[in-house]
Amino acid sequence: MGNPEYAVVTDGLRKNYGDAVALRGIDLAVPAGSVCGLLGPNGAGKTTTVRILSTLLRYDGGRAEVAGFDVARRGADVRRSIGLVGQHAAVDEVLSGRQNLVMFGRLHHLRPQAARRRADELLAEFGLDEAGGKPVKQYLGGMRRRLDLAAGLLLSPAVLFLDEPTTGLDPRGRAEVWAAVRSLVAGGMTVLLTTQYLEEADQLADRIAVVDHGTVIADGTPAELKSALGGDRIEVVLRTGEDASRAAKLIGAALGAEVAADAETYRVSVAVADRVRALTEVTRALDEAGVPADDIALRGPTLDEVFLRLTEKENA
Repeated sequence: MGNPEYAVVTDGLRKNYGDAVALRGIDLAVPAGSVCGLLGPNGAGKTTTVRILSTLLRYDGGRAEVAGFDVARRGADVRRSIGLVGQHAAVDEVLSGRQNLVMFGRLHHLRPQAARRRADELLAEFGLDEAGGKPVKQYLGGMRRRLDLAAGLLLSPAVLFLDEPTTGLDPRGRAEVWAAVRSLVAGGMTVLLTTQYLEEADQLADRIAVVDHGTVIADGTPAELKSALGGDRIEVVLRTGEDASRAAKLIGAALGAEVAADAETYRVSVAVADRVRALTEVTRALDEAGVPADDIALRGPTLDEVFLRLTEKENA
């Protein structure tokens, strides 16, 4: 058994497809009972990593452990310890939600009565009681993905792999899946989540590993990654291009800083260190000069900016 403090550990994980290198040395350490987001563009190696960790794919080098079991030597133990929800729905659209869960339970070697009991428990847990008797083809996107999640939890796994679970869902459907994931983690489950949605990683993940070209190029909490990018910015939206030009000069003089101005959107922005003092100075300078502003906002870096900056460096 490995270190119980971590539910998923990889060390220098490598995978090649012929001459193509998919993973160049992935290093992960996911604490038990947390959500780790694997964030990266298409082809970065996210899905390959999940397929290896769930024993669906052999790796070529390095080491991997899940739930304390070596993935290469204890594959059967790993499979008994995990749930996997892929990018595409695995449920049968003709069967009802309950029939799907009972079928998956039987495939997991549960006895008929135990499979029916577990199906009812999961339908209740995911708010699908009333829809349980309806054909899945009548389910909305969020309901279908929640049923997918339920199917991945039939054996109450210690670790759940979610591979881009909200792809194609509308905002309501994504919110439903996010709520379900939060509930699972509150119950002590560990979740490894791959996603291309930066907001999703920001909402759900305790830590984020940014993956590009088969390696982890940054790792930390969302707040740590944003902080590493730089400080806060003040953004001011003016009413005209002339106002934007005047505001840029006034703000630059007041703060002694370089100011960026967008002539098309009438938006002026400046990086600041002392956010409170700077906001006060900007507001006073515009007010004393009689330059009207439609909006003044103080904001920190976004995960979008972190992601773009990191992947730009990697591809430079």
